[in-house]
Amino acid sequence: MTSGDVTTQHPGGGAGNQAQQWSPVRNPTRRPLLRTALTIGIAASVFLVCLLILLGILGERLSSQTIVTSALMAIIPLLIIVPTFLWLDRYEAEPVRYQLFSFLWGALVAVVGAFFLNTFGLKLLVEASWTDPLQTGAVYLAPVTEETLKGLGILLIYQLRRREFDGIVDGIVYAGLIGAGFAFSENILYLGQAYNEYGNEGLTSTFLVRGLMGPFGHPLFTSLTGVGIGIAVSARRPLVRVLAVLAGWVCAMILHGLWNLSALAGMDGFFEAYVTYQVPLFLAFVAFLFWLRRREGRLIGRYLSPYADAGWLTHAEVTMLSQLRLRRAARAWARRTGGRAAKRSMDAFQDSASDLALLRSRLVHGTAEDGASEREMVLLEAITAHRRDFVGSPVT
Repeated sequence: MTSGDVTTQHPGGGAGNQAQQWSPVRNPTRRPLLRTALTIGIAASVFLVCLLILLGILGERLSSQTIVTSALMAIIPLLIIVPTFLWLDRYEAEPVRYQLFSFLWGALVAVVGAFFLNTFGLKLLVEASWTDPLQTGAVYLAPVTEETLKGLGILLIYQLRRREFDGIVDGIVYAGLIGAGFAFSENILYLGQAYNEYGNEGLTSTFLVRGLMGPFGHPLFTSLTGVGIGIAVSARRPLVRVLAVLAGWVCAMILHGLWNLSALAGMDGFFEAYVTYQVPLFLAFVAFLFWLRRREGRLIGRYLSPYADAGWLTHAEVTMLSQLRLRRAARAWARRTGGRAAKRSMDAFQDSASDLALLRSRLVHGTAEDGASEREMVLLEAITAHRRDFVGSPVT
């Protein structure tokens, strides 16, 4: 099979004989258990070390009660941020372990690394008798270290788990979760320090600025790096891929630096900057997310249509798979018709079809990973097996 053709072999044959038996075929979007266990073990060790270091950093500056209070307040923005990025990731949801990896990378690895690098950089500025080292560190040093460390998490997923990175949407989702984790840990420190210095008034004002007015700050900054890496996924030329990643990273640092600069301008300057460009920028970002989600649905419909022409799917199924409302209705129908087993098969069918569409997109554009054609056949066979389970499935 070539990258530009879809096999014309019809997947029928024997479906009627297996309609009453739930297929043992696994969901091919899931990864082997051993590989998963090794990855989790290594990542858990790194995260545990960083957690202990972070607790040590917080313990030196804050009391246990202050840490708990600040952490509870820092959770509140997460109730807005995390669901937003999970909402974006509905067509081809990333594996939970990679979502969790992204959040923990931001909350532990990036935060701890940024703390030491920022502290070291500030020390060098002080020793060099730099004019206003605190402002220089906030506007120039912190954006570089923090966006580099956060972006490194996205880059690791892109390099080590290439199959789980399909484009801009995936880049933004991973970036958003990394930024959410980073903001969570950072907010604990800032909220606690504000309480120690100014009491409840300082705690409230800091929460207002960081938790309510700017909860999407870090996720938005890092999303620019995610966009750059997402563009690199679909780029054919190596130079374009490198430039896309660099451009996203530089834009993330610039936006981060502008935010920090506005925060140093006093309350009047901050509110002026907030209304002038931060709110419009955030609204543009939200509109961009809506556009991306609709675009992903259209791409799924476009790249699954050739499989329907070849008989692997029906055109009605392609329509269903390209619209979230119809996907939800199909899952509900499968549950009513065949119980939990049919619902699981419908989930696997939809996951595999979405993965197939995005894989087909990479094949067509010549940017697919090695073994993509074999992967295509695995997904097609899984789709065929799982659709038998809910087409004409019995009531349980």
